Amino acid sequence: MRKYWWRKMWIIILVFVLSVGGSYSYIRLRQKDFEKEVNASPMDKKLVIPGGMPIGIYLETKGVMVLGTDAIEREDGVKENPSSHLVKAGDYIQKVNNATVKTKNELIEEMKKLKEEEVVLTIRRNRENIRIKTKAVRDVKKEYKLGIWVRDNAQGLGTITYLDADSHFGALGHGIHDVDTNKLLSISEGRVYATSIRDIQKGKYGTPGGMEGIIVYNNYNILGKISENTENGIFGKVERIDTLFTEQKPVETAKKEEIRKGKAKIRCAVEGKVKEYEVRILEINTKAKEANKGILLEVTDPELLKVTGGIVQGMSGSPLLQNGKIVGAVTHVLVNNLTKGYAIFIENMLSR
Repeated sequence: MRKYWWRKMWIIILVFVLSVGGSYSYIRLRQKDFEKEVNASPMDKKLVIPGGMPIGIYLETKGVMVLGTDAIEREDGVKENPSSHLVKAGDYIQKVNNATVKTKNELIEEMKKLKEEEVVLTIRRNRENIRIKTKAVRDVKKEYKLGIWVRDNAQGLGTITYLDADSHFGALGHGIHDVDTNKLLSISEGRVYATSIRDIQKGKYGTPGGMEGIIVYNNYNILGKISENTENGIFGKVERIDTLFTEQKPVETAKKEEIRKGKAKIRCAVEGKVKEYEVRILEINTKAKEANKGILLEVTDPELLKVTGGIVQGMSGSPLLQNGKIVGAVTHVLVNNLTKGYAIFIENMLSR
């Protein structure tokens, strides 16, 4: 699910006025609910509010991410690839000579300032900063180029999994990977936005479907900030609890050993509002090689099957509940059987 999860969406830029009256009293009410139940429960039982709501996601990379290299046509017509074998896909450009760059535009501006061919790039590779000397090529437009394809952000749609007593959230249940390199994105910051589901593309054998959402990328529509992108999901803090978690009650989180094969429910908003749908837990693997594939489940709810055909892209992060507790979150779909998919243990999400 992770490779194409952001491609099927609608991005509409709107300017509007948002009323937030009454949100503060609601936040106090939710905190009291947490405190009341926490005081009445054993210390080893964590309470969270289950999600199921769709969110728009925007991430900014920590530096400018290298996707690959390409040849540049020099002003004399000869093609040259100056950065081949020097930078690698997944590297992050931190500096051009001594100037710090955080975005593609900043990188472009530094290239425009070059007065000579020799360039020293500071690269972060596998958590280590290294300096690389390369040579910029003067192209047919008499502009200096490095022949490096880059990216500085990622956008998409997913589902929020839980909110804790401190307004921290977890979502997706898996990390956000770059579509070209398949590497986990190293982020400097990110934001979550309010969204509404416009349409559902029903999945077919070999081709998972997807949720199409309207995401309004402006300051009025920001719900919170993303601070971490890990293999177990994205995490951050919700700033507008009233928008996402209206009238929701905390539930206990289940330990791995509490989970049983059999009936369970998932929460998602494929029909426009958050609802619970019947599923069946088929397998529980506490020693799975991939942490977000610990639970194998099957969608059994006729209504959900009618709408989606099973599990579709955008449902990643949908909470999985059993016996009144949150046990995990949906993460993957099996493309040869769209009624089945994987989920991550909630324990893994809470421990990162």
